[in-house]
Amino acid sequence: MISWTYKLWRTAGIATVVGLAACGGEGGENAGESGEAAQHGEAGEALPPAPVSASSGEAGEAGAAQAYAGLAGDQLSALRLQQLRGFVLAATLLVDDATGEASSEAASLLISQGLLEVYDPAADQFAGLDVSPLRQAANDPTATRARMLQYLQAGERAIDAAMSGLEVNGPDLVIRMLDISTGLYQQVNGPDGVDAIEYEHSHGAAIAARHALVIYEDQIRGANLLAYSRSLRELNTYLDLWPTPIAPEQPTSYQDVIAQSSRIKLAMSPFL
Repeated sequence: MISWTYKLWRTAGIATVVGLAACGGEGGENAGESGEAAQHGEAGEALPPAPVSASSGEAGEAGAAQAYAGLAGDQLSALRLQQLRGFVLAATLLVDDATGEASSEAASLLISQGLLEVYDPAADQFAGLDVSPLRQAANDPTATRARMLQYLQAGERAIDAAMSGLEVNGPDLVIRMLDISTGLYQQVNGPDGVDAIEYEHSHGAAIAARHALVIYEDQIRGANLLAYSRSLRELNTYLDLWPTPIAPEQPTSYQDVIAQSSRIKLAMSPFL
């Protein structure tokens, strides 16, 4: 597998799974095989996903957790950091999308969920991340919009700093973030209605997947310019499946989400 060196990349801002395993499982080096990733035909055409039962919450968490299979060392830390970054990007979107104190409260709650569900169960696997800016965001729900953005931007800088010392397979990171996103999305359209929280969590993972593709742009474009361009185009289309940062009354179907994720994996196959 190719090792890539992290390139710092900033974004203007752009939502986790409870109790992720403290370390990756064995095997599963090919990220495209994790979770529901294999649900596509030989030509990359998506097959209908398995029916989602009343226990879709457990199924979604399990699907997201499978993205960690086979990981250790720098690659494991990179996925931990990038998943947490997804919460930061999603929280930033919530602040940008609204005005007044309510937006800060929603962002603060989302960061609290990210710390609880991603960071706290495996804090020793975050490459020495300084989590204090995110703790501030989580503990200050009444912060002004400007102050909340300061917390979130400082949190992103801290993630950048932790990531900068890692050697990471960039394409693998993209695919595994995609698997987290699709795994969590299984819970969005449930028998009891729309799960707005998992909509945000899945959205953040999706944006973090595209963020990872851009981080490694120089190396990936050099390896295969056409495949990179196709991958970015398909990822942008994937993000369009979340039309708003807050869940609408009728979110995109899980089948459409998993179908588009298969197209991304087909586009990225030269790198895997």
